[in-house]
Amino acid sequence: MKQTIIIPRVSEKAYAQSANGVYVLRAPLNLNKNEIKSAVEAQFGVTVVKVKTLVQDGKAVRFSRGKNRYPGTTTRKDWKKAYVTLKEGDKLDVFDAIEQQMEETK
Repeated sequence: MKQTIIIPRVSEKAYAQSANGVYVLRAPLNLNKNEIKSAVEAQFGVTVVKVKTLVQDGKAVRFSRGKNRYPGTTTRKDWKKAYVTLKEGDKLDVFDAIEQQMEETK
């Protein structure tokens, strides 16, 4: 099987959901739920219970090709967001570094 890289999303919403054992990950568009599950288990060494996916549309971006000349729009690339629920007791060490920094500043 080809090595795929799954990237954790670091945001306030993702941090709040990680308390419930649900982690938000960024995955390649061509992977399905079973492939995401096996990639997460191989990459992080955890047991995945459930995977929800959605395709996040790329944002529209305006650009200009000179002063007042031929303005146009384009879109950024679409990407896949995966909500991965882990087995009770398993966790990803995504936010541990942030928590340690917060404790050190106190």
